[in-house]
Amino acid sequence: MKIRNFSIIAHIDHGKSTLADRLLQATKAVSDREAREQLLDSMDLERERGITIKASAVTVNHEVDGERFQLNFIDTPGHVDFNYEVSRALSACEGAILVVDSTQGVQAQTVANAYLAIANDVELIPVVNKIDLPAADPDKVAMEIEQVLGLPAEDCIYVSAKTGRGIPELLEAICTRLPDPRPARTEHLRALIFDSIYDDYRGVIVYFRVFDGSIKTGDRIRMMGTGRTYPANELGRYTPRQQKVNQLGLAEVGYMVAGIKNLGDVRVGDTITLESNPAREPLPGYEEPRQMVFCDFYPSTGDGEGGRRADFESLREAVEKLHLNDASFTYQTQHSEALGFGFRCGFLGLLHMDIVQERLEREGGVEVVQTAPTVSYLVDLHEGATVEIHNPSELPDPSTILAIREPIVKLEIICPTDSIGDLMSLCDARRGIFRGQKFVSDGRQMLEYELPLAEIIYDFYDKLKSMTRGYGTMDYEIVEYRAADLAKVSILVNGNPVEALSLIAHRSNAELRSRAILARLKKQIDRHQFEIPLQAAIGTRVIARETIKAVRKNVTAKCYGGDVSRKRKLLEKQKEGKKRMKMVGSVNIPQEAFLAVLEQSE
Repeated sequence: MKIRNFSIIAHIDHGKSTLADRLLQATKAVSDREAREQLLDSMDLERERGITIKASAVTVNHEVDGERFQLNFIDTPGHVDFNYEVSRALSACEGAILVVDSTQGVQAQTVANAYLAIANDVELIPVVNKIDLPAADPDKVAMEIEQVLGLPAEDCIYVSAKTGRGIPELLEAICTRLPDPRPARTEHLRALIFDSIYDDYRGVIVYFRVFDGSIKTGDRIRMMGTGRTYPANELGRYTPRQQKVNQLGLAEVGYMVAGIKNLGDVRVGDTITLESNPAREPLPGYEEPRQMVFCDFYPSTGDGEGGRRADFESLREAVEKLHLNDASFTYQTQHSEALGFGFRCGFLGLLHMDIVQERLEREGGVEVVQTAPTVSYLVDLHEGATVEIHNPSELPDPSTILAIREPIVKLEIICPTDSIGDLMSLCDARRGIFRGQKFVSDGRQMLEYELPLAEIIYDFYDKLKSMTRGYGTMDYEIVEYRAADLAKVSILVNGNPVEALSLIAHRSNAELRSRAILARLKKQIDRHQFEIPLQAAIGTRVIARETIKAVRKNVTAKCYGGDVSRKRKLLEKQKEGKKRMKMVGSVNIPQEAFLAVLEQSE
């Protein structure tokens, strides 16, 4: 029996999961009675949003011209935040189906995923999907694929995943056009982990593909990245039901249950080998998933100290439980004077952050207050050391800093031609550097820019969608950390710095952002008996100021005439009292004021 290992890659909402459903039905892996939409998407959240968050692998059998094939296909996430999962899934394959929507054409993530597949030396089969829709133009889209990706238009297969049209031709192409798995390079077991999930009853279930050697039930295995060892208690395949097997051989894909208690002990991209006869070198390409976006999660304030503590414990329980299912986000305890105890969390990107927050509220049953997202910075010190910071409060003493480096992304935007001017202005305003422009098709172009990640994590995508009337798409990847003229902006209320509101900003727009924050803060803080100055400062230099006027009592109301000196005496006495109150009084900043500032981007 010949083996074909392949992935399905596409831009979001181009019909990837639906196509996987049809392939399962066409190969009789599931009956028509068992079939349902997004069969491989296990989370309710995946179904509601129509996106794939976790990868999954299925093994089915198919016959072409009397020859039997074992097809192992991996349904991968499409969003840029899960780019590392996609790259590991592609490393486990010899081929990939590149799905493109016939009504929308080539999009930004289509290009990114295609380049990722080419970089992994994966054979591509271009598929034009949704040809049953009235607005479909498959021939034009096939020419776009040839123009942008260099894949011949005549190689494209036209399918409708919804109706099943073109699926037999696609299955035949998978069997005949995709290459055989590479031969073994060593007798020692080497298997690549491309995903893992946590099961409440069985512990961590590891998905892997065998590249060299074989593995049997009962073997003691070692993770080469972490050095940990476990017994392989159960091996099997998903067909898509779990099917136990005693052995998995060369080029086969399956799962393993090994009594692993913590998802953090299993790293995507790690190599499995045998403890008794280990391989000398792991498979190439292993990386630690790198968190790029950070924000704080706090529980919604309960009544009194006891209520706040109970809410925090509920949030801690929810975060720890979710971390068992998603080891790619990090968390540590954080304390804010305004919001109490919470967690500083790191995410792969903005969508990942949004998904985690929604899962916390839905699966953990807690209400979460989320602060504005920030990015990580590298700070070079005069002494030669480099430190990584995720929060402005972690910034070292300015006198010790040689340079602050921020993450720079390579941004690709595919947009209608009539929106190019507006998008270029947007990118220039966000400190973008123009790198190129490519023709995609009549009426569509691709722009390439380099921008700081900090400039696109807030509202850049919303502005892009509104400027292109919903037709623009973007994809980005981190290329480097680059030194910039950055500074910590401290927010002072009545002369006292409020650390929870401090930010790191480029000096060119620090004043503009500071004025916006102070204006919102002024609306939220109640007036006191004395005047309250709100200031934004870089070091000792104040760059913006707002003033909350004092509540005044008319102390001269009881004077019915007489000498003006009596009124002046009362006013002077009031003035002295306010001056003394300002020196000793404290400003009460309500929690709503912090949220109004933190939850808004600019």
